[in-house]
Amino acid sequence: MLYTLPYGHDQITVHVPDTFQVDLLTPQVCDPLPDPNEAIFTALGNPVGGIGQDLIKNTQTVGIAINDKTRPVPKPNPIVHLLNHLESLRFAPDQVTLFIGSGTHTPMTPDELPQILDPSIIERYRVHVHDCDRSPMADLGKSSDGNPIHINADFYNCDLKFSVGNIEPHHFMGFSGGIKTAAIGLAGRATIDANHAGLTHPYARTGEYNINPLRQEIEEIGRKAGVQFSLGTILDEHKRVLKVFFGSPLAVMDAAIPLVRQYFGVEVSAPYDLVIASPGGAPKDINLYQSQKGLTHAARITRDGGWVVLLAACPEGSGSASYEGYIRNADSHQAVIDHFQSGFFQVGPHKAFQIAREALRINIVLVSEIPPKTVKAWKLTPSKPELINDLTLRITNQLSADARIAILPAATRTMTEVKK
Repeated sequence: MLYTLPYGHDQITVHVPDTFQVDLLTPQVCDPLPDPNEAIFTALGNPVGGIGQDLIKNTQTVGIAINDKTRPVPKPNPIVHLLNHLESLRFAPDQVTLFIGSGTHTPMTPDELPQILDPSIIERYRVHVHDCDRSPMADLGKSSDGNPIHINADFYNCDLKFSVGNIEPHHFMGFSGGIKTAAIGLAGRATIDANHAGLTHPYARTGEYNINPLRQEIEEIGRKAGVQFSLGTILDEHKRVLKVFFGSPLAVMDAAIPLVRQYFGVEVSAPYDLVIASPGGAPKDINLYQSQKGLTHAARITRDGGWVVLLAACPEGSGSASYEGYIRNADSHQAVIDHFQSGFFQVGPHKAFQIAREALRINIVLVSEIPPKTVKAWKLTPSKPELINDLTLRITNQLSADARIAILPAATRTMTEVKK
């Protein structure tokens, strides 16, 4: 049987011997909105959460937090509609600044901006690329968990603030979207490090929201930063808009989460012996840093001693120099676990911890464009796309005739769970 999975901007076709029973696990097939432009326009005029448009009174400056190139750009891009909406409210372009939420990612260069914004927007509006180490920060004190809250000062000082992003499952934040684009994307490194250090908490996992300490802290950060509005979209695998939400950040998440569970939740009866997974193609597999999210969802439904074959192009390599330096110098995956359990934490190396948790339990093969020598230095097993069928045959030859195999073509977006 042949299965085609996304790989970068292309696809990979995998052959699984017909003697095996294979489950294709995908998000629910949904029709995109028939008129997404009208839906976005309508949402902007009818915010949810009891928050009114009267906030624009006496407003002089507007800040809009948006995602960087590591996140899909919806079709159509709601940023265009938000800017048009602001113009209809008589905000001139020189009153509006777009802030690209880099988080701890490498900040985008000016040449990369057309990947996420139309050139006409870049020409008419100020675009500020956030740098968690160099951008000016506003110190907002500490969160309820005692963590420092540092937010881009230029964004914080805007009178009216928006956070724009896609709402989907997140492997340790529970769900992406809502306030996260601003609260993490525009935060200082100390804030991000302190928040993400909680990823070892048992409730820091996909699908958890109200009891997820990391997600609830970023809601608190957003409130302290004074972000009034969130514009969120749920997308299909082609980046088409399924639903759009606009209003107060909490109200947007409350409205979106039940639909995200419905669209992307997949429950299976028992773990699999082999899971062949793709994070979902570009930009979700732009680097290992992003692709690891798909690995987490694949590993959740893989038995101890089983296999995950991750098809992730990773044209930008690991995506984190600090991860590379850390994992190259680590003695083993167990050494990584021991180091983090002793109290160490740093964003970048935290990817080594997340991968190590799975690598101690299952066999992981990374099919990518990264040189095999480099992948081995990261303590992973490498392979190349042209070898995928030889690889699959070698693995299936080791499995029993009644082995369970799953294909996961949109792993980052598929909220997997083994039925209890």
